Amino acid sequence: MSKLLVIQSDFGLADGAVSAMHGVANIVDPSIKVDDLTHDIKPYNIFEASYRLIQTIRYWPENTVFVSVVDPGVGSERKSIAVKTATGHFVITPDNGTLSHIKKYIGIESAKIIDEKNNRLPFSEKSHTFHGRDVYSYNGAKIASDKAYYETLEDFDVDNIETLEIKEAYVENGTIHGTVDILDIRFGSLWTNIPQEMLEENGFNTGDAIKIKIYHDDTKKYENQIIYGHSFSDVKQGEVIAYINSLINLGIAINQSNFSETYQIGTGSSWTIEVEKIN
Repeated sequence: MSKLLVIQSDFGLADGAVSAMHGVANIVDPSIKVDDLTHDIKPYNIFEASYRLIQTIRYWPENTVFVSVVDPGVGSERKSIAVKTATGHFVITPDNGTLSHIKKYIGIESAKIIDEKNNRLPFSEKSHTFHGRDVYSYNGAKIASDKAYYETLEDFDVDNIETLEIKEAYVENGTIHGTVDILDIRFGSLWTNIPQEMLEENGFNTGDAIKIKIYHDDTKKYENQIIYGHSFSDVKQGEVIAYINSLINLGIAINQSNFSETYQIGTGSSWTIEVEKIN
């Protein structure tokens, strides 16, 4: 069986933090294959960490271990946990909401408490601010190396796992209301929480002209009539298009340009979108 460990964080790659986490995994078991999900999560953005896990986890084999470290509460009383998902994956993370999307959309089969004093990299006891290396990478590697290690940890009630609010899209008077959850970062496209199924159920078809409005709190930031297309090439370069992204949700993009930067659109529950079919 392959020993797979996938790491994500908000550390960036400008210093040695990520390399140290890789090194710890190799100390535990040099036969582990260590890969990276991303280390470019916006600092302290737990919601984004949660989203990136759900974006990725299904595409890795069963028994893959994920370590996620976006931990603004490092060194505090917040818990460190390991979980086994309903899909047979493992995640090691602070109990701070990072598991929100996985718990809601995949399900968590079991959870364990990681004792930060005892279940940690040997001789790291004096370090209190780099649990990514000393606790999470270490325990992630221990589980990746031998799944039986997970069962040695203390049980934790799945119902007590911390979660963030995840809003659902809804329909009102023929208009679909959703949120701008996150960006396709490199290209600046908006990824919403509006599923393709909801669009289809409400009569939206590829090629339709639609009206979109984007708000930050109660302030309208963007309004336009655009094409609900199949791919970016359905519009000219520089034109806006609605499309279905890789998570099968509605996305908004500019063909070969950055929508978020162009129109100064952000993400999160305070950024909402309304979608209406033009008859």
